Amino acid sequence: MNAVFRKLQASLFNQAPALCRATPCVQRPVGASENERRYRSMPTNGIGRWRHLIAKEAPKKKKDKQQMKAMLAETDTAYATLNVNVSGYDMTLVEHYAQYIHNLCNRLGIKVAESYALPTKSTEVMLMPEQGTKMFVDSVLKTHWRVIQLSSLDSAACPVFIDVLLKNQPEGVQLSVKEHTVADFQARFKGRPDLEGLMAQISN
Repeated sequence: MNAVFRKLQASLFNQAPALCRATPCVQRPVGASENERRYRSMPTNGIGRWRHLIAKEAPKKKKDKQQMKAMLAETDTAYATLNVNVSGYDMTLVEHYAQYIHNLCNRLGIKVAESYALPTKSTEVMLMPEQGTKMFVDSVLKTHWRVIQLSSLDSAACPVFIDVLLKNQPEGVQLSVKEHTVADFQARFKGRPDLEGLMAQISN
């Protein structure tokens, strides 16, 4: 009997520390869900910030008025600055033909100084009825212009270049090649008659 009592006493004595050990208790506020994050108010010490890694952009400067580029002089073996003008009523055809000319110049090694579009011009077609004298607008035609500016075009390659352009010219698209002038540069910008009138009054 004493032996059984001693074994029972020894087993209880070994389990006593485990029973007396305190178990951690996590207290949640009332109404808090299991998925709620409890670290929003804790300091992060800058963890996760990334804006300081991006280089700061310089402040945008006011765009200066576009200046005309210096025109190259004509030499014995090369033309001066030339403008290849493409115009037509269908903007898609005009744009694609201008792209074709630009790509052809790049393949042939012809230097393209600039490629730009001129302001679209509108033309009203007026009709007069059989009876009466009052004319009315029948349709409005819009003419689209694209200019490819070439510099130092070789005189030996020019006939071949023009021949290729004429053979691949689509219907309804006009092509002209002329020397670049100051008037051509001014034609790139839309006129402002009201502003010009005010400036004339100030100058007078």
